[in-house]
Amino acid sequence: MIRILSGASFKAVGAAKPKLLKDITSRQLHSTYDVAVVGGGIVGLATARELILRHPSLSFILLEKEKELAVHQSGHNSGVIHSGIYYTPGSLKARLCVRGATLAYEYCEKKGLPYKRCGKLIVAVEQEEIPRLKALYERGLKNNVRDLSIVDAKGIREREPYCRVRDLKTMLTGCYFEEAGGTVVTEYEVNDISMVKESSAGSTEGMKYPLAIRDKKGNEVRSRYVLTCGGLYSDRLSQISGCSREPRIVPFRGDYLVLKPEKHYLVKGNIYPVPDPRFPFLGVHFTPRMDGSVWLGPNAVLAFKREGYKVYDFNARDFVDALSFRGLQKLVLRNITYGIGEMYRGINIGAQVKILQKYIPELSLNDVLRGPAGVRAQALDQDGNLVDDFVFDGGVGDVGSRVLHVRNAPSPAATSSLAIAEMIADEVESRFSL
Repeated sequence: MIRILSGASFKAVGAAKPKLLKDITSRQLHSTYDVAVVGGGIVGLATARELILRHPSLSFILLEKEKELAVHQSGHNSGVIHSGIYYTPGSLKARLCVRGATLAYEYCEKKGLPYKRCGKLIVAVEQEEIPRLKALYERGLKNNVRDLSIVDAKGIREREPYCRVRDLKTMLTGCYFEEAGGTVVTEYEVNDISMVKESSAGSTEGMKYPLAIRDKKGNEVRSRYVLTCGGLYSDRLSQISGCSREPRIVPFRGDYLVLKPEKHYLVKGNIYPVPDPRFPFLGVHFTPRMDGSVWLGPNAVLAFKREGYKVYDFNARDFVDALSFRGLQKLVLRNITYGIGEMYRGINIGAQVKILQKYIPELSLNDVLRGPAGVRAQALDQDGNLVDDFVFDGGVGDVGSRVLHVRNAPSPAATSSLAIAEMIADEVESRFSL
């Protein structure tokens, strides 16, 4: 059996959260800014940081619908910074992942954030996985993945004695952004972006700040340009400015198990499977985190709510929106057996443990408990294909010419966030001539 060890994976803990403005005060109701960023997840925060670094003389505001930053995808990710081994050589995802990991190391060092270089083992447990593993190794070399090597049975035992053969929250909180002069506003759920009506006589505000960004409470912020990084709601935000409904966001929940504390010795670093090209998702893996816990999983099942972190969470609009989408119907039909298996393993812990025992045979049902869950904003096209690349859009008319929507920032967006921010900032500068 062959295992690949990649040392470019690590875990880190988040910086302290900034003091946030909990709502818009009357003084701010008609505040004006050069650029408004909608979405306080890791991609939105990283991009806001990059833009203010490049353009310190401009005014920026970041609008987040929740009370805190990074509540959804960014706050529920596995905590692993990936090395870039999985992605097609020369592809945008490969380049961004490798550069993003490097930038993340540098950011942690600069900000004094603790992290752990624990490495990642990709383990072949079946004979047919060996050619795919060798291909991954070659791919990793082409992607310039650091510290990549093939290790034998002896090498694997030295690293993971019980194997068969980072806790990344949002490192990029609003701290730097606010220190540099940006404004962070929470509890501001954007539901309309439109052109400001003609200015009153003698006023030039409407011409200089022509976009009005409104929330459900009737508050309004004006800006010259808008960038949205909406994650789970990126498709709906895009439709506000006249964009197509596709690619559609379909939420998939991933449920984790956690290893009991007395069994933490079974896992020292990240242990990953060899991806199976027949299935759309990676499969279960072992993830030790900075707080000492060890996560096992996740599975991948359709969530009946975009923010549905529990099995029984349900939202009628989200449910109908997903099931009526022809792209999801096609995806389900192509992967019906796989999908049923994932649902069964989500209900039956023993079935999940059986898969995990392929990698750690000593693991038993009594060693695990149900753990947290995350929801992945998976972009799908009409043909049921997972959208695997970045999608930018603006919309139509005067509004569309001043808006940039990041409609898809595919995994590993957390790993690549600082590199993704550079790319988005380039796009913003190009479109808006900043």
